[in-house]
Amino acid sequence: MARSTKRVATRFGEIAYEERGEGPPALFLHGVFLNGHLWRHVIDEVAGQRRCFALDLLGHGETRTPAEADLSFDAQAGMIAAFADALGLGRIDLVGNDSGGGIAQIFAASFPERVRSLTLTNCDTHDNWPPPTFLPFIEAVAAGRLRELGPAVLADPAAGRELLGVGYEHPERVSDETVRTYLDPIFASADRIALLERWCAAMDNRQTVAAEASLRRLAAPTLIVWGTGDPFFDVAWARWLYEAIPGARPPVVLEGAKLFFPEERPEPLAAALRSLWAEAAVPA
Repeated sequence: MARSTKRVATRFGEIAYEERGEGPPALFLHGVFLNGHLWRHVIDEVAGQRRCFALDLLGHGETRTPAEADLSFDAQAGMIAAFADALGLGRIDLVGNDSGGGIAQIFAASFPERVRSLTLTNCDTHDNWPPPTFLPFIEAVAAGRLRELGPAVLADPAAGRELLGVGYEHPERVSDETVRTYLDPIFASADRIALLERWCAAMDNRQTVAAEASLRRLAAPTLIVWGTGDPFFDVAWARWLYEAIPGARPPVVLEGAKLFFPEERPEPLAAALRSLWAEAAVPA
């Protein structure tokens, strides 16, 4: 399915997004290597309850990112605030996966008054960022391997599927079109690869650790949905978030689900979102 993106100008760059549905605004944040396309199936299920915005984070997808942009999670959280301001969204329901979940935590800690509800799926949390199993990739990026990988990914979706495969239960079911939708934009040129290199270099868990004190005061209704098959983000981090955030519900655990389960298993997440939003209904 081809994407239909819009862009809005902010001081961080021209932020690309897809928009569907009606109602109070909900923002969906993806992780590294992906873009807002991750959320398409979930949004299919919840667009009747929310005006859904699936953003492309800085350095990803169709967002036009300045070459020297700050790509830290703190800056990305600031971009979310600027995006919401540009569209006059007011309070938002925030949903995050992977890096997007870490950014969502920082946004909620920094702007609690702007968060109607928070939903976190497998994601960077506290000092588990970057997760130990991702460190060899970070080291490879620092050694310049992305510039070798780029041409292979652009030439053959199978190479891209191998890169993303660890995040899927069934990578063999991911279409060539989906692989290209995610990876072609970030490997499209040396300048785009340089942004991805800078994204990886900016990984610093001092940002998520610093958010802890504010998260421990966060009253916003918080949903935690976690897959147990993820090699990066153990279910212990779902329990950490539940214990840390006063507004958190007990985690919803999906046995065997991996990092990108919002794409592979959208129905249980969508059902949990509908329940959260119905129970936590407050004025926009």
